[in-house]
Amino acid sequence: MTRRTVLSPALKERHVNMMAFSACIGFGLFLQSGKVIYIAGPGLAIVAIVLASSVMWSVIACLGEMTALFPVQGPLFEFPGRFIDEAVGYATGWIVWFAWVVILAAEILAVAQLWKFRFDEKYLLDVGYPDKELGWSTEGYSPAVWVFLFLILIGLINLLPVLQYGQLEYVFGVVKIFFISGLIVFNVILSAMQKVPHGNHFWTWNKPYGFAAESLVVHPSHDQDPGIVLRGEQGKFLALWTAVSACVFSFVGFETIAITAPENKDLEKHETLKLATKKLTLRITILYVLCTFVGGLNVPYNDPNLVNIQINSVRAGQNSIFVLAAVRNHLRTWPSFFNGFFIFSATTSGINALYNSSRILHALASIPEAWPLWLQNSRRRLERTTSRGVPLGTVTVSWCFGLIAFLAVKPFPSVVLGRITNNAVVSELICYTVICLSYIQFYHRIKAASEDHTLENRSAFNRDDKQYPYRTHGQLFRAYYGLLFCILLILFNNWRAFVHPFSLPDFIASYIGILAFFALIAAYHVKSDGWNPLQWRRNASMQIHRPPPKVVVPGRRRGHLVFPNPKEPIWSEENFKALVGFIWGWLK
Repeated sequence: MTRRTVLSPALKERHVNMMAFSACIGFGLFLQSGKVIYIAGPGLAIVAIVLASSVMWSVIACLGEMTALFPVQGPLFEFPGRFIDEAVGYATGWIVWFAWVVILAAEILAVAQLWKFRFDEKYLLDVGYPDKELGWSTEGYSPAVWVFLFLILIGLINLLPVLQYGQLEYVFGVVKIFFISGLIVFNVILSAMQKVPHGNHFWTWNKPYGFAAESLVVHPSHDQDPGIVLRGEQGKFLALWTAVSACVFSFVGFETIAITAPENKDLEKHETLKLATKKLTLRITILYVLCTFVGGLNVPYNDPNLVNIQINSVRAGQNSIFVLAAVRNHLRTWPSFFNGFFIFSATTSGINALYNSSRILHALASIPEAWPLWLQNSRRRLERTTSRGVPLGTVTVSWCFGLIAFLAVKPFPSVVLGRITNNAVVSELICYTVICLSYIQFYHRIKAASEDHTLENRSAFNRDDKQYPYRTHGQLFRAYYGLLFCILLILFNNWRAFVHPFSLPDFIASYIGILAFFALIAAYHVKSDGWNPLQWRRNASMQIHRPPPKVVVPGRRRGHLVFPNPKEPIWSEENFKALVGFIWGWLK
């Protein structure tokens, strides 16, 4: 009997868009934004977010264009293997899969931390909060309870058929968008209310605070002696760089758009990848910038709870700048509500992390060469899917790695969480680097094909042709920009580990991913070419005909405003329908 091994192409553009959005909005925005403000200051934090967004904008466009033309399974490693080297592709696939199971564990760890919601009584007294205590009675529970419960929930949701899963993710994404929009309005109102006691809406930007933080503590702690403190222009530059590195984790997840390619429905008609890529870039950038801006208006960057974030990485909701804004303005109920939503947000991101890791592993399972000989039987089992297209084996294996989250029972789970997330970010940055390099090779390959008159379908490779599925201006430059920026972030993502006192655990967490990546590449070359490195050869097929390139019917292009009757007024029936359809296409 033939066993099913293919995924079900059932997702629509709106599903894909919200799945990627939900993956990007975990605990990063709500908890890490305060960390970024503490490191860099309220103004420089916005600059850091814009820089991190520009890297995401560059990489996602590279990946989106390649996947739109060739919607292959496992694009994160298929394109590096095709345009750089097979060994690089396989190594990328494994480290990205591991990064996503680590992110799954990190999100569940964050959930366990968020249940420990309790403000220090002295802090409440200092800010004049009307109640003596503020917290949840759940802080005494073992973190293992929450890890177990939420692991089960995340696993069960990922067993749903992909269409039902996509619809659920769409609801999650819509809820998050409305909440974040409300959070922005909430903080704007708080800022307007604070003009009376502070005399200025930008009081957190003025002295004794400022646009940028006055100094950067290299190894922050609660000790009387702060250790090495950097000031002046050097301190501001390193603070900016550290803030950019912190922002990158919050943006991890946009590659979900490409991971869903084998399960996308009717790519030519709906142009899923093009629209989802552009929508995600705009939404994430705008919402992150606005949230950080309005949050920085209400909480000074040296708030004691923000310092705690920097010392112990990610803690509970009392370290969120948005919760602090409510507490400093003496509001009841809102802090607990926000913390509850942060649990929901981290859970939904964990659900998406399991989806991504399972699909990446399923794509790897379809490639015998990516596996050792002694694991071929296991590979065949992982390749199978249920009658509804769910890769049950890869979901189960990836879920099991989520048990790493039981590290929450250790004495310092926030430190463990910080190191875990840092390791995952480095692995993702390696993936983004090879994606940009793959695009550069891809760009020159399809350009040569479009000029090859012996090819019957050469117009399909012409980026200036109207049927080309997804093209952005200046993309080659953006690929080089993303490549350079990602390399610098990989090398200097945790420069503070080198400053005395040297931290071996932080160093290992930040840089072992690089060693693992090159070790995997070497292992594949040894397998195919032998032990002599001088005999290793590059194996890149540069294949651009498998699968056949996708084209889009010019008259069906979406995302562009074209009036059916340009000579008639905009409010005429046909033109007005086109305008409404254009707006709805970008909003939904």
